[in-house]
Amino acid sequence: DAFNHGAVKKMHILRGDALGVAAQVIVGDVKTATGITNEFGPTIISICEKFWPGLLTLNIAPAQGLVWDLGDARSLEEIAIRVPAAEFLRRVALDAGPLAIASATRAGMPPKRRGPLFPALDADYAFFFDAGELVEGPASTVISVKSDGITLKRAGAISLAELRSVTPNIAVPA
Repeated sequence: DAFNHGAVKKMHILRGDALGVAAQVIVGDVKTATGITNEFGPTIISICEKFWPGLLTLNIAPAQGLVWDLGDARSLEEIAIRVPAAEFLRRVALDAGPLAIASATRAGMPPKRRGPLFPALDADYAFFFDAGELVEGPASTVISVKSDGITLKRAGAISLAELRSVTPNIAVPA
């Protein structure tokens, strides 16, 4: 639960995250995303309807007044949000609301595909779901959404050309 400060803090402690490492937010659908963010206009809705669920991450300003701390002491001007392709996770997010998540590796480390994730006691986890070995695949595409436009931050599973098929107005940093 992205709004459960204690749970989010515990997730960061279990991972050994440094102060300021923010969790990503998983939502079950576009409608939920529009409710917890700013700058979610018609163009962003069109992009999300085409590429969600899937490997598209938005860096976007959270809605004002949200009472959450994703690990950044509410200091970030944007959050990373996406709708996952994994049906199980999407259904959990639809039922529970926005979820604070972290990758299966510590920040800055390469992806972990199998084996124990973190040294912890069983009592440290409320729930643990294991989908087996993860198949290596492309990274998510990351775009930054601000009032002055959309910028491609990382090309991944979705190419710039595919994004521009929805809107040509996507900047690419030099």
